[in-house]
Amino acid sequence: MAAKRDYYEILGVPRNASTEEIKRAYRRLARQYHPDVNKDPEAEERFKEINEAYEVLSDPEKRAQYDRFGHVGRENIPGGEGFGGFGGFGGFGGVGDAWTDVFEQFFGYGFGGRSRRAPERGEDLQVDVTIDFEEAVFGTEKTLEIPRWEPCPRCGGTGAEPGTRPITCPQCGGTGEVQQVRQTFIGRFVTVSTCPRCHGEGIIIPTPCRECGGRKVVRRTRKVVVHIPPGVDEGTLVRLTGEGELGRNGGPPGDLYVRVHVRPHPLFKRQDRDLVLELPINVAQAALGDEIEVPTIDGTPVKLTIPAGTQPGKTFRLRGYGVPDVHNPKRRGDLLVTVRVVIPQKLTPEQRELFKKLGETLGKTPTPDERNFLEKMLDALGEAFKAS
Repeated sequence: MAAKRDYYEILGVPRNASTEEIKRAYRRLARQYHPDVNKDPEAEERFKEINEAYEVLSDPEKRAQYDRFGHVGRENIPGGEGFGGFGGFGGFGGVGDAWTDVFEQFFGYGFGGRSRRAPERGEDLQVDVTIDFEEAVFGTEKTLEIPRWEPCPRCGGTGAEPGTRPITCPQCGGTGEVQQVRQTFIGRFVTVSTCPRCHGEGIIIPTPCRECGGRKVVRRTRKVVVHIPPGVDEGTLVRLTGEGELGRNGGPPGDLYVRVHVRPHPLFKRQDRDLVLELPINVAQAALGDEIEVPTIDGTPVKLTIPAGTQPGKTFRLRGYGVPDVHNPKRRGDLLVTVRVVIPQKLTPEQRELFKKLGETLGKTPTPDERNFLEKMLDALGEAFKAS
């Protein structure tokens, strides 16, 4: 009797191989040497050898015994079959999951077959909608026209011309599947495939509907109202459950996703939930202070006190005049008002004289806090004097 080959050598893995490495090697070799695929006369014996090696090395206890005693332990360990026995491969022993994986990956079916008429969820749809800035802040409703597949109104989704009806497929008996039985050395196998006559439907339509041609659905444009919540931003996706394509075989419909685009606003810009507004004021208002009205996205202006000596770029925060939280509309961001001091480019003789007197009283050397503001103001005034 020829000496038995080492199990690790059979699977082509090192002795310290992990369980996953052993499983991968087994799958690869089983696909290569399965007698239904490999017609080499020696493939059957090679296939048995591969399965025997995997049965032992995939079981931690059997592998430990094999590592310690080798093939001798197979005959001497109580139980007759040593490592649990290959036992004529009855029930595939410990090969189980990996063996099923091989068949599903290589042959495309499992031992019990797979129903090709199982309910399938419909496809999701996506459309784009553009709204105004104010609509994004406060929310809105839009009516959209969505093209999608709908049940045929003429046949009611049966696919058959009114007055007729589908019949059970005579080839598959209504199962949508046909079986083929194959006898192999390891037993009887049944392969399951889609019925070529009814294409898995289980029924055939002798007289197809004139409107849908037996497809059961027609392309229609449907009006859908989408509620856009307050606080959405550019690129926000609004989901409408069940407004996508129809499901198959009784499956649920898909969803409709509406991607929101927001037109820019002439005054306001957005920073997360805050709004930003640039507010122009004149030199006198910045120097002496003032109380002015500030526009808001709500449409109602609010009063803002500008303290005397306000510097260009100063930002004031008006709480609660920003964008609502999309998840909690009662929570709103703030309005950030940034001051921009406008230097007059043209002065009347009277204004020029007043500025000259102001300059004389302020002196030539401003204090550190005043330097930046006054330098900018005097530079601008100098340009104004040159222009005049």
